[in-house]
Amino acid sequence: MKTSDFDYHLPESSIAQTPAEPRDSSRLLILDRASGMAEHKTFRDLNQILQPGDLLVLNRTRVIPARIFAKKETGGRVELLLLRRRDTLTWEALVGGKGLRVGKKIIVEKGPQAEVLEILEGSERLIKFFEPIEAYFPSVGNVPLPPYIHEKLKDPERYQTVYSRDIGSAAAPTAGLHFTPQLLDNLKQKGVMIAFVTLHVGLDTFAPVTEESPAEHKIHTEWCELPQETADLINHTQKNGGRIIAVGTTSVRTLESAATRSGTLSAVERTQPHSEPSQRDVKMVGPFIGPTNIFILPGYQFQVVDAMITNFHLPKSTLIMLVSAFAGRETILRTYDLAIREGYRFYSFGDAMFIA
Repeated sequence: MKTSDFDYHLPESSIAQTPAEPRDSSRLLILDRASGMAEHKTFRDLNQILQPGDLLVLNRTRVIPARIFAKKETGGRVELLLLRRRDTLTWEALVGGKGLRVGKKIIVEKGPQAEVLEILEGSERLIKFFEPIEAYFPSVGNVPLPPYIHEKLKDPERYQTVYSRDIGSAAAPTAGLHFTPQLLDNLKQKGVMIAFVTLHVGLDTFAPVTEESPAEHKIHTEWCELPQETADLINHTQKNGGRIIAVGTTSVRTLESAATRSGTLSAVERTQPHSEPSQRDVKMVGPFIGPTNIFILPGYQFQVVDAMITNFHLPKSTLIMLVSAFAGRETILRTYDLAIREGYRFYSFGDAMFIA
């Protein structure tokens, strides 16, 4: 397996620059991974696709307004992109600007001063603010859109999911951007259950793999949480024959991280709709909180996820490798080619897939 196996050509015109309005008007490509067959729907049609007893798992992380413009004491321009908070005052950050060595002072206009404490990998630095920066986010923080989006976002909330709650991500869990409160209410009324996890997304998740072999790629650690309430709903759904449907690769990674820490598979009585109960080995999941660096490549055996909702991902990224592990590399690349020909919009503000 080579990194180049996950490459494909995407015309620049296929990269979505603005989000769909309304959110659930985006297109939805339904992929049956067993047959490889594809259908074309609209995202709000999800209410017709999901069934009573299914469990939808959403990542309720919220994006930090982490892009901050500042200057050096000498007046030179500095750009900070906050990635991870170490403690109350200290952050790991990507920096833009020359000469940012240890001890250099950074001045944030209408915000606190800061100092470079440590040089990390590449252009990453450990930055210490003289006051907690969070209090200044409303006046100095900007939503950090991906570099392939060139249009200015009129409403910063369009890069947040409608159910976002836990602040901590450097990028949005974009598969969730398609949901509206009305669609979620309609799904609940139909009998679809909804559960939440949290995974704070780091920018490294979206970075292309540069090593010749994906196995040599180092995936960075991200913090995640699967609460007891969600674990109970997963186990209830498993036992009663419903599907566990992960919204986004971040939810997939959280679910599978929890599963790998929950022991072995258990044989439970799993009731299939319109049939007699049957015994089947399923994964019983417990609560989990902590770091994860799970890297899902083809050959991985999924333990919890039955279906997923996801956007179209960058070539040679860990994310296209994950969906290839779920549906098969050839199937995914063939479906991506179909989506390009059918005019689907790609990446963060693009359209979605339902893979089952």
